[in-house]
Amino acid sequence: MSRARRLTVLGAATALAGSLVAVPAAAGTAAPARPATAAQDSATPATPEKTPVAVGSGGAVSSVDADASAAGIAVLKQGGNAVDAAVATAAALGVTEPYSAGIGGGGYFVSYDARSRTVRTLDGRETAPRSAGRDLFLENGAPIPFADAVTSGLSIGTPGTPATWDAALRKWGSRSLGQVLRPAQKLAQGGFTVDPTFRQQTADNEARFRDFPATAGLFLPGGKLPVVGSTMKNPDLARTYGELATKGVGALYDGALGRDIVRTVQKPPVRTGATRKVRPGKLTADDLRAYRALGQAPTRTRYRGLDVYGIAPSSSGGTSVAEALNILEKSDVSRLSEKQYLHRYLEASRIAFADRGRWVGDPAQEDVPTKGLTSQRFADSRACLIHDDKALTSPLAPGDPRHPKRCAAGDKAAPTTYEGENTTHLTVADKWGNVVAYTLTIEQTGGSGIVVPHRGFLLNNELTDFSFAPADPAVRDPNLPGPGKRPRSSISPTIVLRHGRPVVALGSPGGATIITTVLQTLVNHFDRGMPLVDAIAAPRASQRNAATTELEPGLWNSPVRRQLEAIGHAFKQNPEIGAATGVQRLPDGRWLAAAEKVRRGGGSAMVVHRS
Repeated sequence: MSRARRLTVLGAATALAGSLVAVPAAAGTAAPARPATAAQDSATPATPEKTPVAVGSGGAVSSVDADASAAGIAVLKQGGNAVDAAVATAAALGVTEPYSAGIGGGGYFVSYDARSRTVRTLDGRETAPRSAGRDLFLENGAPIPFADAVTSGLSIGTPGTPATWDAALRKWGSRSLGQVLRPAQKLAQGGFTVDPTFRQQTADNEARFRDFPATAGLFLPGGKLPVVGSTMKNPDLARTYGELATKGVGALYDGALGRDIVRTVQKPPVRTGATRKVRPGKLTADDLRAYRALGQAPTRTRYRGLDVYGIAPSSSGGTSVAEALNILEKSDVSRLSEKQYLHRYLEASRIAFADRGRWVGDPAQEDVPTKGLTSQRFADSRACLIHDDKALTSPLAPGDPRHPKRCAAGDKAAPTTYEGENTTHLTVADKWGNVVAYTLTIEQTGGSGIVVPHRGFLLNNELTDFSFAPADPAVRDPNLPGPGKRPRSSISPTIVLRHGRPVVALGSPGGATIITTVLQTLVNHFDRGMPLVDAIAAPRASQRNAATTELEPGLWNSPVRRQLEAIGHAFKQNPEIGAATGVQRLPDGRWLAAAEKVRRGGGSAMVVHRS
């Protein structure tokens, strides 16, 4: 998650780059019989504040965290390209946003190559163990409690983030993994400043963190919550990054680091006397060795003369954003009143979520009609369900993208299943015109809650993104667990081109609200004429084929809520939806970086100024 953090002991971005020699490990505290991996210092360095928007000609980085953005800027300043800077930023987020992302998780990487004018993607989603069946989360024929599943070895999928970094750098980068890990390694060694959000996130997880000695040793230094303004260090993670830098990602997928992960999953290291039932997982060394980050074609749709590219399944982000945009294509959204615009936007979202629930899963094991879902023909057959004077009722039945029929009633409806809301997103551009939109995650805040002892990172709980059981046995669910299967995601990194050149790239955390955040931001910018930073900051609404739509306070307290309720919409308040970041290519060729103004403490937009 984003936090209002100032840059820490690393100082300016150029200082972050430093030399490319590994830093010697420092002593600390962690699990018993080993020095701790976290320490606190009372000094708070005086450093620059975050800013939500910046403009420069030499490249741009936008993330939720100033330290992470500075890591990416450091790589750009040293001549690295957007891919190099994206990996550097992501690695730094693994230090400063450890409850949202890290090498124990996965994500989706979308990249634009300026030379070939093409968009390419990597699916770095975690996978279930090859021994997993549809009954992964069932006991005695019934689903286990969701909270029990989260904090367990059962929820931990094979991490995809290290493989994603390695594949991106080998395919499209200009620097080695060791070079781009350097800023994050220094950050882990030197520490970052604890702010109120980090402390609160720790407090929210305190009870389960205390049940795992390695987790408590890292995030509860001295047995207490971290103090706001103190410096949190993670020398264990610095050593782990150093190992990846020197040995490559094989250290995780076929080495000692991987063996430590497997041991932790199969025998979760719970403290003596803990009453929590922590089920072991089934991940094996063979599962790690078999893992691959998958290169695949992006989704693509045309919208208002623009080419909108996203991530294809196993994520539902690209297909759902594309379908909703296609539904809105024939509406002149720029001329609509706020009520009319929001009504059509919400209905387009509702329909897209009805269809994704029926059709989107891991394409390696499910027949996913991606081309149909992103086609204008299918969208037109669904758009006619929308009426300006009455809201649709959820759960709405899905349509059939293989055989579109105008306003067809569709199959039986099933409700949208729960998806955790914690993730992080970064967006990068370089001086050559290359762009990256990258969203990475360990699932919910704090992931599984289990730190790999002596390694300095949390393991994911991504397998809880599977449906534990069909929401309705009468409706086919493509997102049930399976051997080696990737759970469906809502991650939606998006790059928009005009005539083959980048216009905007963006993404957001937020679980299933990622799709609606990206969609609403695109519509705000391209249809409603908002500058990108204002399109990101505007109050959000999220309809996900549910009986009620979530509204942020800016819309909840607005007269438009009552106007929409008058035509059948029902609402509940959500204090905060998403935390987007983006970059924009300005007409004069400069890059604009944009981030949140307020949400989750505000984001960090940084640019390189060429002399």
